[in-house]
Amino acid sequence: MKFSSRMALAVLALSAIATHGTAAVAADAPSATAAVPAAAVPAAQAASGAFTERLVQKGVSIEYSLTPSGTPRTLTEGDFAEVRFRITDEATGQPVRTSTPGAWMDMAQIIQGRGAEQKSCKDKVSLYLKGVVGIRPMLDLNSYFVVLMNNDSTLSVVDPVVSMAGATSSFASVMLKSPGADWAPSDRERRLYVSMPRANQVAVIDTDGFKLIDSIDAGQTPVRVVQQPDGRFLWVGNNAKEEAASGVTIIDVQTLKPVGFVATGAGHHEIAFSADSRLAFVSNRNAGTLAVVDVATRKVVKTLSTGTQPISVGYSPLSRSVYVADGKDGSVAVIDTDKLEVGKRIALKAGLGPLRVSPDGRFALLLNPREDLVHVIDLATNEAVQNIEVSGQPFQLMFTKTFAYVRSIHSERVRMINLASLGKGMQPVVQSFAAGGTAPGQGAGTAIADTVATAAGEGTVFVVNPSDGSTYFYMEGMNAPSSNYKVQGSSPRAVTVVDRSLKEVEPGVFEGRVRIPVPGTYDVAFMMQSPQVLHCFSATAAENPALAKARAPLRMEFETTQRQFKVGETAAIRFKMIDGPTNAPKLGMDRLRVMYFQAPGRHRTEVSVKEIGEGVYEASVPLVDAGAWYVYVGMTTEQSATTNYGELPFYSLQAMKATDAKSALSTR
Repeated sequence: MKFSSRMALAVLALSAIATHGTAAVAADAPSATAAVPAAAVPAAQAASGAFTERLVQKGVSIEYSLTPSGTPRTLTEGDFAEVRFRITDEATGQPVRTSTPGAWMDMAQIIQGRGAEQKSCKDKVSLYLKGVVGIRPMLDLNSYFVVLMNNDSTLSVVDPVVSMAGATSSFASVMLKSPGADWAPSDRERRLYVSMPRANQVAVIDTDGFKLIDSIDAGQTPVRVVQQPDGRFLWVGNNAKEEAASGVTIIDVQTLKPVGFVATGAGHHEIAFSADSRLAFVSNRNAGTLAVVDVATRKVVKTLSTGTQPISVGYSPLSRSVYVADGKDGSVAVIDTDKLEVGKRIALKAGLGPLRVSPDGRFALLLNPREDLVHVIDLATNEAVQNIEVSGQPFQLMFTKTFAYVRSIHSERVRMINLASLGKGMQPVVQSFAAGGTAPGQGAGTAIADTVATAAGEGTVFVVNPSDGSTYFYMEGMNAPSSNYKVQGSSPRAVTVVDRSLKEVEPGVFEGRVRIPVPGTYDVAFMMQSPQVLHCFSATAAENPALAKARAPLRMEFETTQRQFKVGETAAIRFKMIDGPTNAPKLGMDRLRVMYFQAPGRHRTEVSVKEIGEGVYEASVPLVDAGAWYVYVGMTTEQSATTNYGELPFYSLQAMKATDAKSALSTR
């Protein structure tokens, strides 16, 4: 859903409340303009385990279902479920085409994080749409989160609706074993896979709670990470120095275990797949080859010589061909995937870099940093049809449905190439906007992952500028970014979006996938703009006995409230440990440890803590330099960690120079 659409829904919610006089009005109450009274069939659980309900209001029929994915088919905490809304005209039964509706799932009545405070379902919807910090539904089916890869061993997560209203704090922070290089989000599995070359592992992030759930051994120097089209396996490019260890590691996303390694050749590897996930194509930069790997057998079935330095690879489902760009030779090898042969070579210019195929499979765009060009190949004829000048050494390329976004290492301007203007004999239309005041190359360095990410598949993008540490929000058609923000203490190098929004899978049918967080009765709020409908459906989830046993035995609450200190001060960070099952203070925890550091990773120190009250502990954090500092709590046994840093809440604070702190500290 677009950022602007979210605001439109907020207006609709307030309008609905004003019309009815109270947000707590019954879900089937007609509005002042309704032609016929609304009717709702109460939610019922079918034999399949699905909860179903039908609402008729303002001439439209809305059929709701929430269907568990597991076996047996019982809606249970921890399991996935498919939520579906079918919107049809009540009189004709034809699909109603409308903008993406809003939907939220939350525990009935209770406002999360507000103790026993209760609100009606419709009251809560109006609060969600206002972007109030600290008030969120358990499951937001309109939302997306912006994830930033920092230049240290952390990821920062931002809620754009809340944070872009002026706040700059993270929604969440994830600590990795070492800095990330590349990532692959999987919205269906609610995961983000991050390669960590220094650790020789891939981190697995649960994007429901943004927690590190696993670190998988992934061969030597894992860099590029790609999930095959059917989602079954994750492929990781190993840029090992030894040729025998250079290739791809394949990870089963169901078991989160590596299932094989394929040596493909020396050098950096880019990876593409056939549309049916039957074949993987792995480039080998130093070997000058492309390895064709059979996915089922995980064996190289053919190795093709594509040039001196194959630097990037792409696949078009329309032409059923693979395209390999050679940086040194300045040519593109076209490989027929039926014959597995190089059928043609397209001569361009030396200095080629990234190659990507447009979303419709019609064109391939290639960046040429040496020549300050973007080459365009028509994949219907496999001919070069346009050369587009882009100054500043273009180095990254990303698509939306209508534009190609090009970043240059020596320019702060982001170029937008209109995809409708591509083709032989056509004049390419290029626009641009400034993402900051400095070029990306003036920063500490960029990652191999993209610095531009589309916002939930619509005409909006997020752009990271590594040189100024800011993230810019841009809507297509505007002259400049509409917002920008910083996450205090972070230095982002790349950006991606975790999408949780509903998708229109066929005319008038919207679907989403959710993981049920806890047992209990849920309100499933639904809102559409035209005609205006706001209704709350329901569902009930059973307790998962296995999860109940493993439920968090430990909770922690920070008692320190001060956030700003002077440089040179020692901050006394106090927190209370609470026993999960009994809610009683946890006493005598002599294995507690605190780790603190200054962003982006300096002065990393681990210290012990002292108990100063019943379940209240304190750690001393000397603030030796100005900047943002982070404090994490963990617990160890003599053998190993039992509660890792990052599993419990973290505390952030700021050390300020005396001149900067004077006014801030005077208000303590």
